[in-house]
Amino acid sequence: MKKQIASISISGEITLNMHSLNNEGGEGNQIMTRQLTIVDKEGREHTVNGISGDMFKHIHAGHLVNYCLENNIELSQYSKALNPNRISAAELLNYITESKKKNEKAGIVIDALINSCAVCDTHGILITEKVGDNKDSSNTPRKSVIEFGWTIGIPEKNNTETYLHTKVVHSSTGVKGESSNEGQNIFHRPANHGAYAFVCNLDTYRIGFNDIDRNYAIDDNKRKARYKAILQSLLSSFLNPRGAMTSTQKPHITDFKGVVTYSEKLIPAPTISPINPDYEKEIETITTNLNLIEKDSITAKPFNGFGELTVIFKDLIQEEPYKIS
Repeated sequence: MKKQIASISISGEITLNMHSLNNEGGEGNQIMTRQLTIVDKEGREHTVNGISGDMFKHIHAGHLVNYCLENNIELSQYSKALNPNRISAAELLNYITESKKKNEKAGIVIDALINSCAVCDTHGILITEKVGDNKDSSNTPRKSVIEFGWTIGIPEKNNTETYLHTKVVHSSTGVKGESSNEGQNIFHRPANHGAYAFVCNLDTYRIGFNDIDRNYAIDDNKRKARYKAILQSLLSSFLNPRGAMTSTQKPHITDFKGVVTYSEKLIPAPTISPINPDYEKEIETITTNLNLIEKDSITAKPFNGFGELTVIFKDLIQEEPYKIS
């Protein structure tokens, strides 16, 4: 019998070398790496490198769109084009019956949103336009099913170096003039390295769930298909993180270790940041205590390397998303 998975959390330490997945912008000809100030378990401040949750969300959305296109899972036209606006009010109207277009409930808009697009369902969106004649359909929120924290450099385990970038110009090509594209643009760009704390949470029970009307807008088969799509795309995000500057600074991912927890009831799967060196022990203790409160609710699966992580994902993909009765 398949398990019903309500939520999944990942707490891990990922080691990245020679990457520039996330930057602050530039000052003159210097690209600035993203820097964060954090506080450790002892209350000490540290300035470290970081990769924003927005970046991993963007990476996951890209893999999710590709999976959905390949497997005929619903996508809006905007999502197919990886447009950050996700969906238009005009497209939403196609999923609302004439009898409901003048209904004042925003839940009808959310129903249409979930039915029309797996990415909108998974990653959330704020509908800022008024949809049809619904009086309260503007500024209608859909909360994200998947959540990414900042990927934070672990203190004393990360650093940045800067490299000069130039373009090779061949004067022997015989092509001259203003449009020959021989101009130089010399700049300095960062290459980061270190161990990073990664946290992520997925509320699988909310796949297809309308938080306003408190019901499921799609059937069980569609929910299962989206559950598999989200998990497979999350695994792809680790295997191929397509962030900034990856055309020439593809990250050397040398290790990923941590704990995957999942819940079979509505108790959230626990996560503790690997900024805390005792995070694995903390998660183990929390899991034990939560199972005493609610029997057999939480499972914790430690992993040491990508190989072991893929085994956990392989098993989870065979299960199905929890459904609120």
